[in-house]
Amino acid sequence: MSAARRNRSDLSLDDYAQGVRAGDRPMLARAITLVESSKREHQEQAQQLLKELLPLTGNAYRVGITGVPGVGKSTMIDQLGTNLTGAGHTVAVLAVDPTSSRSGGSILGDKTRMPRLAQDDGAFIRPSPTSGTLGGVTRKTRETMALCEAAGFDIILVETVGVGQSETAVSQMVDFFLVLMLPGAGDELQGIKKGVIEIADMIAVNKADGDNVERATRAASEYRSALHILTPASANWSPPVVTISGKTNTGLDTLWSKIEEHHGTLTGTGEFQERRQTQAVKWMYDMLEDRLRAALKANPKVAKRLSELEDAVRAGRTTPALAVREIAGLMALD
Repeated sequence: MSAARRNRSDLSLDDYAQGVRAGDRPMLARAITLVESSKREHQEQAQQLLKELLPLTGNAYRVGITGVPGVGKSTMIDQLGTNLTGAGHTVAVLAVDPTSSRSGGSILGDKTRMPRLAQDDGAFIRPSPTSGTLGGVTRKTRETMALCEAAGFDIILVETVGVGQSETAVSQMVDFFLVLMLPGAGDELQGIKKGVIEIADMIAVNKADGDNVERATRAASEYRSALHILTPASANWSPPVVTISGKTNTGLDTLWSKIEEHHGTLTGTGEFQERRQTQAVKWMYDMLEDRLRAALKANPKVAKRLSELEDAVRAGRTTPALAVREIAGLMALD
């Protein structure tokens, strides 16, 4: 029986490592499941696996993609990914949904949304449910990216649902952050979250096809004007605005050439490596916060007092600062 078909408890660290190194898709999926597990023994094995595979990581180009629901992310990623595999790349798509805990699954991970990539031997699609926490986004998605890199994928596309704070979390773990917009700026322009635009490395107005072409062109012009009054995330890069259509495969070659240009520019100035180093340190601190949060919930003295303090803060009988001080004291942090 192949390693990928055995029970998880029967798989050794070497089984996982050899399977991932060989690019074995079923074993890669099993390794990602191991990383996502909340069981202590699985987490310990997962960290050993990541340490073993660390020399094989860091070689992929990581692109984050966001946009409001209905902007056409899935269609665009399906077409872009197909273009990239056709050009000889191997593409991993990680779909991040911080709200997935409400339904018990990740709607973003539904492979039916990307039918061509789902059948493409050069692609791998994986949902990344995060148990409703940004910490989950940070830890699980970063570790899943590392596994995909070790498996030999040279481009990783990270799709985020486009609501809440997940965009910021994803932007801090990728090399390039793409924001998709709808045609017809007007009212939509007023509703853009300034923070999302400020972290964008490029804006692409999607669905620029048929009757939407003129509206998309006009929207792109308005987005360019909006970007002029904002400070770009990098002193070495001014975010471009392009019009595309994932449905008709229009403008995607230009979009990817801009992404490659960004890579070349930041590599030449040294900023690319600095970003990667900063991300690694942030990863460490995010994991530390995760560990402290878990320790907080596991502490019996804190668990006994926590709900009482929540009620006291809610009722105005104490301040949040005093409640935190007491909790820190119970954990011997103060």
